[in-house]
Amino acid sequence: MDEEKIKEEKQLELRMYFFVAQNLSSICTGIQSGHCSLQYAYLYGQDQEFIDFLQQHKTWIILNGGTTNDERDFEDKPLGTLNQIGDALAENDIKFSYFREPDLNHALTALCFIVDERVFNKKNFPDFKDFLSGTCKSYIEANNLTYDEMKEVYHTDYKEWVRFIGGVKNIFLRELLKDKRLA
Repeated sequence: MDEEKIKEEKQLELRMYFFVAQNLSSICTGIQSGHCSLQYAYLYGQDQEFIDFLQQHKTWIILNGGTTNDERDFEDKPLGTLNQIGDALAENDIKFSYFREPDLNHALTALCFIVDERVFNKKNFPDFKDFLSGTCKSYIEANNLTYDEMKEVYHTDYKEWVRFIGGVKNIFLRELLKDKRLA
């Protein structure tokens, strides 16, 4: 079943996720998220996914994005963790917006993007290991396989899981959001 058929069979729930700078107060976290969401609307307001989000879902999840710092190290990696998240989103071709607060010396304060439930609903869209049958899971546990080893041993199942989850972008987003804390 391809991604479009999954979407046709069931309207997937959408959420807008935000990463905000850790040094913001509670009220500023909401304000910076609001600024960022308006920038997202400006950039992607005609996209069907955004229209669906506005018409049917409207749920925001605001996460702690850590530090904000535009400086880069000797490998050209941004020093701020929020800036690193922005780079990772761009490198993985994820539609996102960001906001820089003029009153904070134009510091990056928020990033946002929309995901469908295949990213966050682990009950209906389990992680790869849980997607496999019980026999496979027993083999994995008995042999203490790493994630990369699981992908190699169960290559065909992994390809099926990638398709089921919605592709490599959703796998990237699942990993990005894993273990993050609310702001």
